[in-house]
Amino acid sequence: MSVAEMSVCSGRHHYYSFCLSVLLLVTATAAEDPSAILSRFQQYLQINTAQPQPNYYEAAQFITSQAKSLSLESQTLEFVKGKPLILLKWAGKDPTLPSILLNSHTDVVPSEHHKWTHPPFSAHLDSATGNIFARGSQDMKCVSLQYLEAIRKLNASGFRPLRTVYLSFVPDEEIGGNDGAGKFSDSDVFAKMNVGIVLDEGLASPIDNYRAFYGERSPWWLVVKAVGAPGHGAKLYDNTAMENLLKSIETIRRFRAAQFDLVKAGLKPEGEVISVNMVFLKSGTPSPSGFVMNLQPSEAQAGFDIRVPPTADQASLERRIAEEWAPVSRNMTFEFKQKVSVNDKFGRPAVTAVDSSNIWWALFEEAIIKANARLGKPEIFPASTDARYFRERGLPAIGFSPMANTPILLHDHNEFLNKDEYLKGIDIYESIIKTYASYIQHPRDDAWREEL
Repeated sequence: MSVAEMSVCSGRHHYYSFCLSVLLLVTATAAEDPSAILSRFQQYLQINTAQPQPNYYEAAQFITSQAKSLSLESQTLEFVKGKPLILLKWAGKDPTLPSILLNSHTDVVPSEHHKWTHPPFSAHLDSATGNIFARGSQDMKCVSLQYLEAIRKLNASGFRPLRTVYLSFVPDEEIGGNDGAGKFSDSDVFAKMNVGIVLDEGLASPIDNYRAFYGERSPWWLVVKAVGAPGHGAKLYDNTAMENLLKSIETIRRFRAAQFDLVKAGLKPEGEVISVNMVFLKSGTPSPSGFVMNLQPSEAQAGFDIRVPPTADQASLERRIAEEWAPVSRNMTFEFKQKVSVNDKFGRPAVTAVDSSNIWWALFEEAIIKANARLGKPEIFPASTDARYFRERGLPAIGFSPMANTPILLHDHNEFLNKDEYLKGIDIYESIIKTYASYIQHPRDDAWREEL
């Protein structure tokens, strides 16, 4: 055999070896047993991280073990003792570029176990429907694991990010997030991460469109208190504590009904109205058998969970509370247990642009289309998430949980997510992460528009 023939033969050998390697890589990537993916999800769901005593350390151990299997850098931060925050890093080829942050929380809300068909931490997979029943299956352990599984697939395909991708698994979101995302976003660690875009949780969609959120309603937790002279239970007189409180409750109820009517009539989505719900009523004089029945109390108070959209007139609502809901003229006072501004630290509404002015939104839409999925009209989240801490700093943040054709069951009995929706969501995140992590900043504003 001549040198030339040997060279050709050798070239063919290397070519076929390369093709075989690629084929084996693709086959291995595509052939991972879905049951293994679902098993990891179930393992995470089975860790009881319910408030008020979440098992944070077991969850942290699970997350760090997954990070190790993916060769991701990992560190555990405790801004508050007993509340670990896990931060993972997938280093990009150009660390000078703004990074991507994939945020999720590890805690879940409590469950009334006896009202569930399957125990809330069993992660029961129903063989007939494919539904996985567990507390956190929608809110939001699904997203946490979908981030990791998407990176697993990207790793297996040979993809390497241009931009650094961070994953944060934070505590305490279900009780306000102050000791989790709040302290994290205000830390030196976060400042050094040079974050350009944040992804956080969204909501399930009962139809086949996915939902995305560009802002959220701020929580105002209000306690209204009335005082008055005590009196005999048989006596009629004006300005009793209970009478004055009930007048306020009725005024608040009428306001709530007017806001709710806008939603019922289809004039506004839920996230764009001010919601008010009474969450407690406290009064009366306790007795060994209950309450004293022939004594009118000298104090009465009620608590209200108010959610204020970033489009609302904050000053007008404050005047309404002072003048109509808790007027001094009726011996009433009020205080906020929590009052989050609808504006960011720069005084602007804390919302993320969802038009061509925001490249991260354009890339997000592009990634959804690449994954053969559809987005509905972007919305304001009706409740509150950790995304607010990042928007408060002026950062763009998108709330998104890829769950289509799924009833909204967060905080409800028998919370579940279908296994096929979970697996499909991994593909969605694979597309988003790849698109974001590959984005090259163009020097001129119009350059990326021409490219897209």
